[in-house]
Amino acid sequence: MEPINIVESVLTPLDKNNVDTDQIISKEFLKRIERTGFGEFLFYHWRFNPDGTKNENFVLNDPRYQGSTILVAHENFGCGSSREHAPWAILDYGFRVVIAPSFADIFHNNCFKNGILPIELSVAEIDELLAKGKEAAYQLTVSLEDQTVTGENGKVYRFDIDPYYKKMLLNGWDEISLTIQYEDHIAAYEKQQA
Repeated sequence: MEPINIVESVLTPLDKNNVDTDQIISKEFLKRIERTGFGEFLFYHWRFNPDGTKNENFVLNDPRYQGSTILVAHENFGCGSSREHAPWAILDYGFRVVIAPSFADIFHNNCFKNGILPIELSVAEIDELLAKGKEAAYQLTVSLEDQTVTGENGKVYRFDIDPYYKKMLLNGWDEISLTIQYEDHIAAYEKQQA
C-alpha cells in the first residue's frame, strides 16, 4: 500500500445519507479478480443515465471536483453488503480520504486495509463542509499525523483514529506487510518446530 499522511485536495461533496456498497460499486461490476479497474464504475448508476450518457447533475461529473482525493458524505457511509470492492473502487477512482459522521463497520475496516483514511466528524461539521464544498471548490488539507482536517479558511477539525490503524496508514502497511516484519521470529519458530 502507498503510505498516507498529508492529503491536500478540493473536497467532493456527496450530499447523501446511507450510501451503500451497491451504490458505491454495483453488483454487475464485481466480475474482476484484480483490485484495480473498479474506479470507472464508482457510483455508476448515479454518474450515468440509463443510455450511458453522463448525468450532469451528479457531483462526480462536475468539473470543479475533477481530480479530488477527498470525498465528504453523510451518515452511515458504506452500509449494505460487506464487499471489499467498494473501497477498491473508491481508491481506484482516486479518493484517499472519506469523511463522514459514521461508517458501516466492515466498510470502515476495509478502508484501513486498502489504504483509505476514513475520518469521522460530527454531523454539524460535515454539514458545514458539504455546504462549503457545494458553494465553490473548497480546499482541505488532511494531516493524519496531526489528526486534523484544515479548511482553506483556516478552520481546523480534529478527528480520532486508532493508533494501530494510524501507524499502518502512515507506513503503507497491510496485514501482510506487518507479518513480514516478524519474518525472523517466524523462521526461528519454524526451525524450532522442525
